[in-house]
Amino acid sequence: MEELTACEGTVHSVIFQNAENGYTVLRLLTEEGEVVTVVGCIPCAAPGEHLAVAGVWENHPQHGTQLRAVELERSLPEDEDEIICYLSSGVCKGVGPATAQRIVDRFGAQALDILEREPERLTTLKGITAKKAQEIAESFRRHMGLRRLMAFLARYQLPPVLAMQLRRQYGDAALEKVQENPYLLSGDACGVAFSVTDEIALGMGIDPDSRQRLQAAVTFELSHNENNGGHVFLPRDKLIGATAQLLSCGTEQVEEALDQLLERGAVVQERVANVEACYLRRLWEAERSACARLLGLLASPADTSGQAAQAVEEIQRRQGITYAPMQRQAVELVARQGVVILTGGPGTGKTTAVRGIVALLEKMGLDILLAAPTGRAAKRMSELTGREAQTIHRMLGMSWSESTGEVTFTKSEKEPLEADAVILDEMSMVDLTLFDALLRALRPGTRLVLVGDADQLPSVGAGNVFSDLIRSGKVETVFLREVFRQASESAIIRNAHAVNLGQPPQLTNDQGDFFFLCRRDPERVVSTVVELCGSRLPEKMGIPADQIQVLTPTRKGPTGTINLNRCLQAALNPPAEDKRELVWGERLFREGDRIMQTRNDYDVVWEKPDGTVGTGMFNGDVGKILKIDPSGEWLEMDFDGRSAVYGAEQLSQIDLAYAQTVHKAQGSEYRCVVLAAMPAAQSLMVRGVLYTALTRAKELLIVVGDDAAIRAMAANDRRQKRYSGLRWRLAHSGE
Repeated sequence: MEELTACEGTVHSVIFQNAENGYTVLRLLTEEGEVVTVVGCIPCAAPGEHLAVAGVWENHPQHGTQLRAVELERSLPEDEDEIICYLSSGVCKGVGPATAQRIVDRFGAQALDILEREPERLTTLKGITAKKAQEIAESFRRHMGLRRLMAFLARYQLPPVLAMQLRRQYGDAALEKVQENPYLLSGDACGVAFSVTDEIALGMGIDPDSRQRLQAAVTFELSHNENNGGHVFLPRDKLIGATAQLLSCGTEQVEEALDQLLERGAVVQERVANVEACYLRRLWEAERSACARLLGLLASPADTSGQAAQAVEEIQRRQGITYAPMQRQAVELVARQGVVILTGGPGTGKTTAVRGIVALLEKMGLDILLAAPTGRAAKRMSELTGREAQTIHRMLGMSWSESTGEVTFTKSEKEPLEADAVILDEMSMVDLTLFDALLRALRPGTRLVLVGDADQLPSVGAGNVFSDLIRSGKVETVFLREVFRQASESAIIRNAHAVNLGQPPQLTNDQGDFFFLCRRDPERVVSTVVELCGSRLPEKMGIPADQIQVLTPTRKGPTGTINLNRCLQAALNPPAEDKRELVWGERLFREGDRIMQTRNDYDVVWEKPDGTVGTGMFNGDVGKILKIDPSGEWLEMDFDGRSAVYGAEQLSQIDLAYAQTVHKAQGSEYRCVVLAAMPAAQSLMVRGVLYTALTRAKELLIVVGDDAAIRAMAANDRRQKRYSGLRWRLAHSGE
């Protein structure tokens, strides 16, 4: 835990302030007469006000020592000179230095109270009309509303940045809303732990048995299980039991609260596969909508002309290849069916089949769109097919709604995609809500081709969409199982398929593109990984460090991403006089660092070299720090050719990416992968994690670690159960 330093004084000057997110750099004149630079989220800071700050000292490369505010308390100025300084700073629209002087000359130390409570008295000053007095008062009240919201949060040691998030979602009524229902703090917008929110609510006098508390706990359990377990619903009995345990109360009370939520429509209960399933309404609507729309596409008239076989013959001649039976079946099926699934592991010819599908659809004169869940997967799809591919979010015209605090898409049933066919790669990564958004944007009769590896890890978001579609039996599915001769020469591919069958990979070093270095001590694993990336692979095999990706199952422990990134940064991008640095919490960022976006940020504006501008960076996007501003206020990043400027406060959503978890690497391929394979949490020591890790490497895979742990992972096919009703709905449609 960081040791906090207390500092108190009067704001002397504000150097920088971002009105959108509250990030501020200011000079604080302490009671000892010292001037201290304070940085952090301090919305509406102005000269003359008093601050009590608890923070962490940081050394800025250009500006020296500064205090990063973690907690703060603020109070309005009381001295007349300070009030003039405060009002002159622009905190109140329509009040400049001259007007501020006149207001204080007339009302003295009561000036701020007059502005807020009796603004009509301002009309006694020459030049201030009733209308202008009202405008000044409204501006000042908004300003004070945000200050009071921050003061409320500070009372419970919650960070000031939450005030901006609440203000964005609830506007000027944010404080009133939170005081009425503190459990809003545990919603998606703020993400405060329920235990913290509950303590605040009980401290404010909310009855432990109140309807508000019980209902908030029920919806929290549903939301928590969506975000942490990928569950679309929870069985009623499990939901009631988990909520009762969370609140340490009786199940009867929870049952009553759940019934009230059902009556209100906030939660929906439906019998699914002999289970009383309880859904958050938006997930229930998404699942029903996805099912209905998919069935609509499946019911579209098929091509019965019988021309597909002839067309495939022509494509084979033109491309100079002969499709394997299952590849040919996949290509021909696309001509006859509205929806087709193509699945297979590495080396089974998915890319060749997709190229054939594209050629056939072109021959049929159809407009085709290619998409994938991540930027890297879309880029790889473009390279393999020779056609432009986009992320699903970009294709659908994603934007962020300030008013609702939710993602919206321009493309929908009202304004559908102008495409006759859509091919979607890396389908295992697509969650329920994104799949529903895609289906909403397709015109009736649009052909949909879903491509992926069903044995990879499921999506990060809720649902088990790809697996549900395959197992429902409703969608024509082609399984590519034959590993082609050229691919079978790769030990990476052979071992991946062995793991998929429950067999351990062959741990020998004479396999060409697969090497195993046995290290059972965590420190030796780390030193070997660093040596491989820093010298052995670049010098002996000619693979640059930026084309090597270190993977590990876990974030924690000696061989987790946190420690590996720290060690790899020191080796691959050491400090230098010409490289600026920025400290954020326990992390240090340096120009040239490889970084990753760790959560979706829909507001980030990016630009490509050709002038194309867009918004949004997504969880898993990997980039590089190009430049750190000398003042430390912003950083310029490059994400695969998209340049974006981040404020320092956005570093909470950035992490180093020299090492990544296997989950984060889904949908990406790397020239060389170094896998640190050591014992970790039981839920991570499973076959799906090992299989996904092995299949990320294109040319070279080096596994460093404990052979017993690797064998245990290959043998463990335990998959975390996800509650999802999509498969059942599809299988029982029409009954």
